[in-house]
Order: sequence, then C-alpha cells, then structure tokens
Amino acid sequence: MTSEKRTRIHGSSPRDFRRGAGAAASAAILVLTAGLAVAAPASAGPAPTGGGVIRADDAAPTGWAAVGSGTNGGAGAPAENRYEVNTLAGLKAALANHGEPKAPKIVYINGTIDGNQTPDGRIMGEQDYAPGYDINKYMSCFGPEGKTWSDQTFEYCKKQRQLRQTGSNNMKRQIEVSLPSNTTVIGLGADSGFIGANIVILSATNVVMRNLSVEAPVDFFTSWSPDDGDGAWNARFDAVSSVTSDHLWIDHVRLTDGRFPDSEAPIGFGGKPANRHDGLLDLKDGTDYVTVSNSKLYNHDKTMLLGSGDEHVQKDAGKLKVSYIGNHFENIQQRGPRVRFGQVHVLNNYFVGSTDHAQYPMISEGQGGTSYFLGAGYDSRIFSERNAFDYTGPGAEESVMVSSYNGHRFHDEGSWFNGAESDLEAVAKSSFEQNRAEALAEGELSGTPAPDWSAWEFTTDVGWDPADAYSYKAFTTPQAVRNHALQFTGPGVLAVKQ
Repeated sequence: MTSEKRTRIHGSSPRDFRRGAGAAASAAILVLTAGLAVAAPASAGPAPTGGGVIRADDAAPTGWAAVGSGTNGGAGAPAENRYEVNTLAGLKAALANHGEPKAPKIVYINGTIDGNQTPDGRIMGEQDYAPGYDINKYMSCFGPEGKTWSDQTFEYCKKQRQLRQTGSNNMKRQIEVSLPSNTTVIGLGADSGFIGANIVILSATNVVMRNLSVEAPVDFFTSWSPDDGDGAWNARFDAVSSVTSDHLWIDHVRLTDGRFPDSEAPIGFGGKPANRHDGLLDLKDGTDYVTVSNSKLYNHDKTMLLGSGDEHVQKDAGKLKVSYIGNHFENIQQRGPRVRFGQVHVLNNYFVGSTDHAQYPMISEGQGGTSYFLGAGYDSRIFSERNAFDYTGPGAEESVMVSSYNGHRFHDEGSWFNGAESDLEAVAKSSFEQNRAEALAEGELSGTPAPDWSAWEFTTDVGWDPADAYSYKAFTTPQAVRNHALQFTGPGVLAVKQ
C-alpha cells in the first residue's frame, strides 16, 4: 500500500516535495521530525489512529481538528466521569455529568440507543407525537398539484397544519441529544450507536465521536415547501449536526438511512416519495476545525452540508475549516460534501455510485439529473487530493465527480475516475462556467443585475494548502484508496480499549 508523508519543511514547497525526485529520501527525515512511524499499519489508513486500537484519551492525529488546541474530547476524565450506557435516558444523564456538562467526560455506548425511546422503554411513533396527524390529509390541503396551502381547502386543514407543527416540536424534544464541550463518545461494538436520534453539537468545543453506527432519524412530520425550486420536502432532523462549534473529530463512524430508505416513504406530489431525512452530517453557522476520518456514509440523499446559506458571510466566512480523510461514500446522491466558504481538504476518499441503483440512483447533471459527489458552493476553497471515484451504470460519466454551485475556486491533485487519472479541475471549471453563463443570460433577459459571483473567473488557486496547516499521509494509488475504504472504514475495525 503506497503512501507518502507530507509536511512543510524550510526551503521547499509541499508541491516540490510531493512531486520531486528526492521525495523518498526526504520522507524519512520528515516522518521522523513528525514523530510518526514510517509505515503506518494498514488499518490506520491515511488518518493514523493509534496502531489499530481506540483509546478514550486519543487525540485527532491529523486534519483541521489537530490544529491549534487540538481535539481530544474528554481525555483525562476522572473515573467518576467515565460512563457506559445503553439507553437514551442513561446517555442524557451521562452527558449532564453530575451537573458539570462541560467538564471532561468519556461515554461508552454499549448497544443501540433509540432516540424515540421513552424512560419507561416505550418506542414512540407518529401518532404518539401527534395523535390524528395524517400526511395524506396534510398534502391534500396544498391542492392537487401541491402549489398553495389553504386552511379552507378542507375542514381539517387548519388542524392538520397545527398537528404537523406540534408533532415536529414534540419529536424534537424527544430525539435531540446535545453533546457538550470536552466529550468523547465511543461505541463498544461494531453495531453500538444510535437509531432515530438527532445528535447535535451546539456551541461546543473539543468533541470526539468514534466507532459508532448511526441510523438517520425518520421525520414523521416532514414539511412540503411549494416555493423551494419546483417544490421540495424539507425534513427537520439531521443524524449528526454541528452549530457554532469547533475542534471536532468524527472517526470510524457509519452513517446511513439504514432500514428506512426514502423510496419506501409515503408517496408525495408528482408520484415521488416524501423525503423524511435531512443531512447525515451537517456543519453550520461558523463550525470550525473538524476532521472526519475513516468513516462510511452511504444510502442517503442530502449527505453533508457545510454552511447553510450564501448570505451567511458574518457567520461562516473564515470558518468551516474541515478535513475529510479516508472515508467511504456510496450511493449518496448529493453533498459529499457541498461546501460554502470553507477551507476544505478532501483526501483519499472513495466515492461510489451507480445510475441504476434500485433505491439511491445517482444521475449526474451531465445526464440531466442532480447528483454529484463534491459540491463547490459560494466562496468555497476545496483542496481535493488523490480521491477515487467509481461511477457505473448506463450513461455514467465524469461530471458526477464535482459540481459548481457558484463556487469558482477548486483545486485537485491526482484523483481518479474508474481507476484512471482524471481532470477534476476541468470538470469543476466547466460546471462553474455553465452556471455563470446561465446566470448572466437570465439577468439580461429579466433586466436585473447578475449575482456577484457571475463576475468571477474560475481558478485552481484556492489560496491555501493543507500542508501549511498539518502533516498527513496520502495513498498514491486508486487501489490503495479503494482497499482502505472497503476494509478499514466504519465501526468494528479497531479494538476499543476502556
């Protein structure tokens, strides 16, 4: 398994080191100065995790989470602040930590915790949260084409509107789990983790999640927005989200829709199922210094969002520094991730999709669909490096790798499409220039000013290099990236030491 060590050394640029003839000789020196083993264990992959073992006091070894104060969660917590839990009530008590929620704490999850479970063990469903709510009645109040809501459409419409909101609020109170500062949450087994919970990291710092299986919550009260594009369902609950938090390390975690694909949801407008899931892992409102490593995200639509709006300059500009290292993305349909503002490093990830998957087909924009893996949004600065994309099925082509959503800065080094070298920068440039041309034409036709980004030129200079911020290893063949993703991502790969 070929890898190379990258770090900044005096007198030579990281690109010279990566590509120069003297790289092999320099690597030994650089590895020693960084204090890392020359050959990391295969299971450690591009983000070393301590020789194949998870320990509660581990710190993020690389990526943005390792910068500045670093990220070690509840490292050093005394014995009384170390917990093993298997119920939602037990988890919330552990996170409260004897009335000191921000003090260092370690929480081990033993088994599966259901976000819909009440303290007496009952599992709540739609009718428990809002007795009498009916999604079909709710939809009927928008009219046959789903264009306009009216309380007068049917006599039950006002009541259904109120029940949907009441149910949504009741569900939020039940399933939301907030991780406070200085917290480490570790799953003890391959299937230990959460189903139906909404994990929120709110205004916190120094949080670690490792070796966890997470099934996204099903929003029984998803809302229809007729003015969102051609109309869209907007679910409320992410599987994991961060709001205004910093120094987060998410490692060896599995995130998926699991047992409840949206293809089996109630049928909505246009004969299509309602979308009852929001994001798998969304980072918003100035979240900063995050590493997501060695994790598996699959079978989901709106996978990962960075930044929640182009207008959020005050919150997000200069923030959203995130590293995605050695992860496995499969059948995600979109947002792997979709980036606004952030300085984002996408390294050695394996992206897999198919145009003819039964439940989560990926139809690229080049085929007239909306699917993509990397989304370059407004003022984003993505540094992509040695990622492998395998995209198959009738009509599969390279535009699925990256789409521009008003983002004009994108850099890639050494990535592959179906095992062959590919020019991601050209794909990103083509997408941006097409969007810009459409925006300029629309502005001219309507007589309104074109958006500010339409005056920008595409560039591969993103204004930063991850080697200036932290040291890391990189696989240099698509086979190595693929092998790591298939064998060494998600929970159950590393032994947990308590």
